[in-house]
Amino acid sequence: MVRSQQQNTSPRRPFRISELAAAADVGVETVRFYQRKGLLEVPTGPATGGRHYGDGDVKRLRFIRQSQAAGFTLREIRHLLELDRMDDRAQARAMAKERIEALDAEIERLEQARASLRKLATECAKGGAGPCPILSAFDPA
Repeated sequence: MVRSQQQNTSPRRPFRISELAAAADVGVETVRFYQRKGLLEVPTGPATGGRHYGDGDVKRLRFIRQSQAAGFTLREIRHLLELDRMDDRAQARAMAKERIEALDAEIERLEQARASLRKLATECAKGGAGPCPILSAFDPA
C-alpha cells in the first residue's frame, strides 16, 4: 500500500499541482477533488508562491486511482489509507477479499447477461416470422 503522505523530503524538486496531476495521469481538478474529500492533503505554504507536492503525494494519488479502478469507494479508500497508517494488514486484506467477492458476483451477473444475449442473437439470426427475439426480450409489455 502507500504510506501516509510524506513531506517534500525527496531529493527531487517539489511538484506544483499541475506537475503532480500529470505525474499521476489525472487532471488538476481531480487532485483538488481528492483534497476536498480528505484523501490527499493540501500542502502548507502560500498559494501565491505555489504549493508544492512530493513523491509521496504522487504515490498516494496513484494508489487512490488504482483503488477506484478496483472498485473501492472513496470512503473505503479513506479507510484503506487509515489502515495503512496503522499497519493493519489483516483488515486491509479482509477489505480486499470482500471486494473480490463483489467483483466475482458482478462477473457472474455479466456472464449470465452475455449468455442470454448470445442466445437471443442466435435466435434472431435464424430469421423466421414474427418479431425479432432481441427486441421482444426487452419489450416491457
